[in-house]
Amino acid sequence: MRLTSLAAAAALAVVSVSTSLSGQRPDSQIDARSLQLLEQGRNLKAAGNLDGATDVLETAVTVDPRNRAAFVLLAEVADARGLPGKAIRLYREALLLDPNDLKALRGQGEALVQRGAVARAKDNLAKIKTLCKSDCADATALAAQIAKGPPAPVTTAQVDTKGQTKQ
Repeated sequence: MRLTSLAAAAALAVVSVSTSLSGQRPDSQIDARSLQLLEQGRNLKAAGNLDGATDVLETAVTVDPRNRAAFVLLAEVADARGLPGKAIRLYREALLLDPNDLKALRGQGEALVQRGAVARAKDNLAKIKTLCKSDCADATALAAQIAKGPPAPVTTAQVDTKGQTKQ
């Protein structure tokens, strides 16, 4: 009697686990709606509508958070808008999905240089060089960006207590 109830419990556990696993999509299969939104985002970015592209791409990653290409394109849009900090975070999201994504490593490295984190950008360059067995465009572009260095700081006018502008 004890053996029968134990066998029934084990069978029930196996059935419940197998049905939950069979209902899940494999990691390599991205939701078709997310891919369609990604294409719309590409078109909007190409047309110069960065705000529209951002909205559509954010929807794409909401529909399927495994859409690495949407994270990369969203990071490129953030970089084009002059937001390297946001771009770095978005490239990191893409790299969490695939740590060997050359485009994301290069983009993150370039954004790091813009923020002045040249040492971290060199780490990205080293990883790109280990992934590329020979010279590749991503390594060359990132090396050039590192050699160029971070942009010069922007000076702004300051107002003293008497209301006069100083330079």
